[in-house]
Amino acid sequence: MTDIGFIGLGIMGRPMAGHLQAAGHRLFVLEKSAASKEFVAAGAIACKSGKEIAEKSSVVIIMVPDTLDVESVLFNAGGVAEGLSKGKVVVDMSSISPIATKEFAKRVNAKGADYLDAPVSGGEVGAKAASLTIMVGGPQSAFDNVKPLFDKMGKNITLIGGNGDGQTTKVANQIIVALTIEAVAEGLLFASKAGADPTLVRQALMGGLATSRILELHGERMIKRTFNPGFRIELHQKDLNLALDGARALGLSLPNTSMAQQLFNSCAAQGGKAWDHSAMVKALETMASHEVAKA
Repeated sequence: MTDIGFIGLGIMGRPMAGHLQAAGHRLFVLEKSAASKEFVAAGAIACKSGKEIAEKSSVVIIMVPDTLDVESVLFNAGGVAEGLSKGKVVVDMSSISPIATKEFAKRVNAKGADYLDAPVSGGEVGAKAASLTIMVGGPQSAFDNVKPLFDKMGKNITLIGGNGDGQTTKVANQIIVALTIEAVAEGLLFASKAGADPTLVRQALMGGLATSRILELHGERMIKRTFNPGFRIELHQKDLNLALDGARALGLSLPNTSMAQQLFNSCAAQGGKAWDHSAMVKALETMASHEVAKA
């Protein structure tokens, strides 16, 4: 049994923490967290601060929305860093800046603790099914120590390299996901506008080279008009901002990523920041004056 601090019991963190608790590990959670009561009822320990969580845990997992949130959890007064000591491991499973990650790792290492950046892919479905892809950056020894915990939350777990490499891989993942959503949306919109049944078009495409998990899951959402968030547009906007900022720093041009971000921006302007990212199709539908399907 491992004593695990878990900060960030949201759409993703809640089921991830649940798998760890179900496996018999003891959890330490923030008492002010809205979701903490159900974990405390099942045996978790409520703590008043990140510092207290770090003091009582050997591994502290963070799963919050963005870079500033991670920095706050770690380094604000009463934060996790104040409770760290030699032998402890901080595991940031959020999706944040690779550049900031390297700085956070140095500051945590200065406390004698190890740091792993371990962002995930698979969305709410993967979190609930414990089938997440986990992309890890950090030292091999810390990875080996935490790997049994990763195994309770995911299926495809890879140590990419040093600190920051996990986050870099996640940014690459989010580029590919966004552009694939755009491709599926354009394909289904084209088929529907041309008079073909998008449900049958999708069914046919699922048997060919165009098949993908995004065609399977997000294509279905586009047809059934189910845009309740598994992964919110505003979070994907954040990830693409990381990609575009990184590209500028590297002197790269990512024209299709820029276009995908503009489509997300259009959705956000329609009040859709909290829509599932499959709702990117709505921006294309607005330009076409045509919906892929009716609800």
